[in-house]
Amino acid sequence: MSAIRFSAMPTADAEHLWTGGRDAYDNLPETMVSDGPGHPCRHCLKNIDAGDLLLVFAYRPFPELQPYAETGPIFLHKKRCERYKAEEELPPVLKTSRDFIVRGYGENNRIVYGTGAVTATTDIPGYAEELLKRREIAYVHVRSARNNCFQCRIDKQKAPAFSETSAFI
Repeated sequence: MSAIRFSAMPTADAEHLWTGGRDAYDNLPETMVSDGPGHPCRHCLKNIDAGDLLLVFAYRPFPELQPYAETGPIFLHKKRCERYKAEEELPPVLKTSRDFIVRGYGENNRIVYGTGAVTATTDIPGYAEELLKRREIAYVHVRSARNNCFQCRIDKQKAPAFSETSAFI
């Protein structure tokens, strides 16, 4: 069994947006048509197929506003999708790029300096496990190496699940 789990955006956050809720900047999500790969859904952690409708919105995957609470644009299927469940496996959206930024955060939801690294996709699980062994690191973010967009969170298997929190509540 893996010592880590990949955690998608909580369903409560997706439901908030699917039912007309506002994003982290208090705007309604924009609707777009996917033109194919490059629109990863942060709830099912799969790419949104060409021709499918998607929501683009500002997302802050942190429980409260503070200087390190990075906010940025992400995508979500416009139609409800099932939340990513194979938490011990590298999600499909992480197989679409050669590398990502992997960065550790403390219990205070702030970046642990010196942990952020552009990491080859195949090395993400190992680097995340290495970071999560450190006492001062509570969880890890995987972000786009080109645009810094939030992709997913990585937790220790024993940590409370990401789905128990919501950025909008």
